[in-house]
Amino acid sequence: MPRKAGFFALHTQSLACLLAASASLSCQPQASEPAPLSAASVPAAGTVAGASRGIEQGYIDHSVAAGDDFFAYANGTWVKTVEIPSDRSSWGVFGELRQQTNLRLQELLDQAAVAQSPPGSEPRMVGDYYATFLDAASIEARGITPLVPLLAPVTALKNKRDLASALGAALRADVDPLNNTQLHTDRLFGLWVSPGFESPSVNEAYLLQGGLGLPDREYYLSAEPRMADIRAKYVAHVVAVLQLAGLSGAEARAARILALETKMASTHVSRADSMLVRKANNPWPRAEFDKRAPGLDWTAFFHAAGLDAPSRLIVWHPTATRGLAALVASEPLEAWTDWLAFHSIDRRGALLPKAFVDEQFSFYEKTLSGTPQIQARKERAVDLTSEALGDAVGQLYVKKYFPSESKAALQAMVKNIVTAFSLRIDGLAWMAPATKARAKAKLSTLYVGVGYPDHWIDYAGLEIVPGDAVGNAERVELFEYRRSLSKVGRPVERTEWQMAPQTVNALNLPIQNALNFPAAILVPPFFDPELASAVNYGAVGAIIGHEISHSFDDQGAEFDENGKLEDWWTQQDRSHFEAAGARLVAQYDAYQPFSDLHLNGKLTLSENIADLAGLGAAHDAWLASLGGAATPELDGLSGEQQFFLAFAQAWRSKLREEVLRRRVITDGHAPAEYRADTVRNVDAWYSAFDVKPGQRLHLPAEGRVRVW
Repeated sequence: MPRKAGFFALHTQSLACLLAASASLSCQPQASEPAPLSAASVPAAGTVAGASRGIEQGYIDHSVAAGDDFFAYANGTWVKTVEIPSDRSSWGVFGELRQQTNLRLQELLDQAAVAQSPPGSEPRMVGDYYATFLDAASIEARGITPLVPLLAPVTALKNKRDLASALGAALRADVDPLNNTQLHTDRLFGLWVSPGFESPSVNEAYLLQGGLGLPDREYYLSAEPRMADIRAKYVAHVVAVLQLAGLSGAEARAARILALETKMASTHVSRADSMLVRKANNPWPRAEFDKRAPGLDWTAFFHAAGLDAPSRLIVWHPTATRGLAALVASEPLEAWTDWLAFHSIDRRGALLPKAFVDEQFSFYEKTLSGTPQIQARKERAVDLTSEALGDAVGQLYVKKYFPSESKAALQAMVKNIVTAFSLRIDGLAWMAPATKARAKAKLSTLYVGVGYPDHWIDYAGLEIVPGDAVGNAERVELFEYRRSLSKVGRPVERTEWQMAPQTVNALNLPIQNALNFPAAILVPPFFDPELASAVNYGAVGAIIGHEISHSFDDQGAEFDENGKLEDWWTQQDRSHFEAAGARLVAQYDAYQPFSDLHLNGKLTLSENIADLAGLGAAHDAWLASLGGAATPELDGLSGEQQFFLAFAQAWRSKLREEVLRRRVITDGHAPAEYRADTVRNVDAWYSAFDVKPGQRLHLPAEGRVRVW
């Protein structure tokens, strides 16, 4: 489950995360919650403005030259006239679509909450989970009683062996390093169960760095005044949470927690380095952990974590693993019990009485994201239930909102774009025939899931207890953890999904050589049969192309057609590919949203490659779909102009400063406005908008980055 799941969580999954560039928000907590959304506030599917015409011309700002700032040209009027909702840290096309999806889910969950479904059935689980969170009066009446079973194991710790067991028992499968998510898990380590690097037909267990309550190591180690201020506010948050839970000596405990987490952060590798998968391929025999990372009683840790069976684990961050284990030995037990107690309470803050909810919102959303107002309780209930019981909620959503006709239409578009990407490979003059053959083998074996999974998660055995919000969340987390553990050592199911259908996102799974396109993103404004083909291909087509291209970005290209970590390139081809990537890094390093902060082109390289290659493949596929006919003009715009404007308008967004700064530091995606500027590397964009030398985005032909 995502951390701080009570609020609109920032997803850093890749479109493979493409859509992580949508968002979260903050201000003083309100005395009363905002009114829930009304259906009138969101356009229904199929009635989006401009659906029968083309792109939304009302968003365009004609005072800006397309060649100077294409994002502002395509979206400038929208940016000037739209306000970020008070309960969001950002707003844009993804926020709008998530809002629409939330309204649909509210209706479905309201029905599930009152339906007389059989006990133990999935609809009953969904209804009970949702209704329990909505019953704020009962949660208030229970007070801090639900914390007792969470804190009992912590207060019982007597020695470092007990500590190792407690740390192991807390381990959960809540990370995905290939999509750069949850690397700041507030448990000492994160676990990922996935195909093995060298044996992709069998699932293995991966161990990753963790332990931090703040979003990234830089929040602890940077001397920048803004970071120092956040650290001070984090300490104040820790104090407040411990006091609300009735723990004495909160100030001293908070100081120890920050000191401990700062030492943890100093052992962590950067996010950019964490994405270098070849550095992550470190299989350690389980019996050698005591020798390779002394300080932690690994036997006790693995036993409590349920990891007695695997003969080995793949250690993604060996330096951090050694450093964190050494801290277990060197730091006093008192500091560790404080740390465990705080995070045991804090991760359940959204499910506790209002004082906890307000405090959690004040720090995680207001301070870190700039959100002025908390979301309505019903919206949070939908988010929590959807995250906890994703496939059970997904079945309800798909049944009502994703017709078979939509699935068939999108599958056809995917096929066209895969074909276009294959032809682009054929046209690479710099690539050797042997490398081309391997690249095309990846395409031929690519699994593309559209709408919903072939097989749903079976929640049999999961107990959802009406009235026990905290207990339900604990049981769901444990259920998912055990489900992950059950896969270790077993054959890989390549068609298994990692996203629920109601997720407004998409995902590439390079180690499975698979893609997931959830139903909730395959709707207007991204896809609509009434839209011109140029608009559909510029919007959802670029998303599809992006995800396909992730199989060939700087990370995806490390894996072969079977998902094995293998170098299938000739040395000359590899050098050419890396040189193109370096040029893209330099291009994005030059973007500077603030005078004191520029983008990290290395951190965002995977997404930037996918944006560029995906846009090119979608453009080729759109032209091919015309069957040689001239590109149609609509509303005074050529087909080429419609295509590129649809791409840029799919990135329309506004962000509060706090969340934008956080994303620049922690997110593997560039901010939306710079993603829209991907067009400056595509030749067809120049002729479509008559872009001239001297304009800000103009690049000479030889300066345009071409990867695939």
